[in-house]
Amino acid sequence: MRLALAQINTTVGDLDGNRERILRSIGEAESAGADLVLLPELAVTGYPPEDLLLRPGFVRAAADSLEAIAREIRGVAALVGFPHFDRDLYNACAVCADGKVKAIYRKRFLPNYGVFDEDRYFAPARDLLLLELGDTLIGPTICEDLWQPGPPATDLSLAGAQLITNISASPFHLFRDREREEMFATRARDNSCFVAFCNAVGGQDELIFDGHSLVLDGDGHVLARAPGFEEALLLVDVEPAEAVGRRLRDLRRRALARERGAPPEIAVVSLGPPREAGKRGAVEPVVAPELEGLEQMRLALELGLRDYVEKNGFSEVVVCVSGGIDSALTAALAVEALGPERVHCVSMPSRYSSAETRADARALAEGLGTDFRELPIEDIVRAAEATLAESFAGLEPDLAEENLQARIRGVLLMALSNKFGWLVVATGNKSELSVGYATLYGDLAGGFALLKDVFKTDVFRLAEYLNERFDNGLTGKAGEASSTASQATPRRELIPRTIIERPPSAELREDQRDEDSLPPYSKLDEVLEAYVEQDRSREELSADGFDPDVVERAVELIDRAEYKRRQAPPGVRLSPKAFGRDRRTPITNRWRG
Repeated sequence: MRLALAQINTTVGDLDGNRERILRSIGEAESAGADLVLLPELAVTGYPPEDLLLRPGFVRAAADSLEAIAREIRGVAALVGFPHFDRDLYNACAVCADGKVKAIYRKRFLPNYGVFDEDRYFAPARDLLLLELGDTLIGPTICEDLWQPGPPATDLSLAGAQLITNISASPFHLFRDREREEMFATRARDNSCFVAFCNAVGGQDELIFDGHSLVLDGDGHVLARAPGFEEALLLVDVEPAEAVGRRLRDLRRRALARERGAPPEIAVVSLGPPREAGKRGAVEPVVAPELEGLEQMRLALELGLRDYVEKNGFSEVVVCVSGGIDSALTAALAVEALGPERVHCVSMPSRYSSAETRADARALAEGLGTDFRELPIEDIVRAAEATLAESFAGLEPDLAEENLQARIRGVLLMALSNKFGWLVVATGNKSELSVGYATLYGDLAGGFALLKDVFKTDVFRLAEYLNERFDNGLTGKAGEASSTASQATPRRELIPRTIIERPPSAELREDQRDEDSLPPYSKLDEVLEAYVEQDRSREELSADGFDPDVVERAVELIDRAEYKRRQAPPGVRLSPKAFGRDRRTPITNRWRG
């Protein structure tokens, strides 16, 4: 049997565009001799449609789009994810063949944790389905169904399924691909069957879907693996009869069958015979290499920004470059994601901006090849201070005057956005957002916060990594050599070394350093990760050996800054618990633990 896993990038609500993408992939799979094509979960609508699913018109339009897809499918069978209404709404998989929908499988387990809230929209189902393709029995499942160690996988296996398919929209966090692969290998071994997992790819608001679709044999060995963070059609030939031999040798299944008693009712739907293998050439399955952490971060950030820009109808972006590390990394990633012609770098120096940071901001833009403009804000700051002079009379300058500068920069960035239609990309990182070291309506202003889930220590690591790639002549996709690269020629650094080595400073007052207000980032980030992502308490953090002073200061700042985070732009989710969908803490809250 030849399987095709269509790892496609859909857009929520774009039913026409998604249908075109689905049919194009199915056509390519059919041309490649596939017997069965898998599309991602809710491919018809894009995932997650959220409250669009509460609109009857949207659900009806999705059903019409599925019917249109089914009418075009000939010569191959396809599993297509869509929302199915039958007295209630279900997250479903349509089995399409011979120009029609031949069967529908409905998702059993609905995730309602982390970024998921499927209980809000869907009803769980209990029905099971087996597909007969020649002599092969195939059991369809959807995403969370296979994360459960028992049914439906065990029921399908005991009923004879030699291949279990799983169409999915499984969001990314760092090394999630490893976790999935380990889990699917366990399911394959436990059920002595092949497993085919087709994941979505692309960005949807904060979420990234990383692809990494898989096919494994009954021993849990990877037969094929799609690349991450890009669309792909993964082709692989499998011999399902191999599962029969494994099961004859594995007595555990008989014991399980005796324990479970009478099997549940399972509908069986015939898809006809597979294609004749002799009439198609063999395919060499792709096993894409696993990516290391920094490369995963880079690709996720670039994909998230690119899809947010393009799916929301923007053509260009603007970044405030200060000569600091955060804005430098943001600009560099934006250039890799979009190209230099679509990125505008703006420097807005004040009386506290040093000549060095002003020069570095210009050098960064020149090195990246972007548009650059310098808009000094000193006259505007002085005018604002004069306006406020009577109200501030007799008071010492403090945060109010400092934040005034940041807010003026936000006003100018939004003016450029309004005039030219550029998306403002905010440059703050997770460390700053955690402790509230950011100015509302100032550096928090923007339409997308690219580094929102990147700790400061990782900002430095990513900057060094981008420079290393640049020095090795790599641009764009991992491993792709720049056409202008020459190993004999010394290269400029993508991000100037002076930016990386300079102590971080907001430059809102004389001789300011971040560490005047915050613990050192190397210590702070460890506490932030434990408190924010692992939910460790003050007492547990101190018992874990963290500096009690750092713990006390960090926890106080984190708890106090929730109101700021609620007003921050969306940004790419990289960790298992990011601000936004994952971490939902009340603003009005007196608990201190």
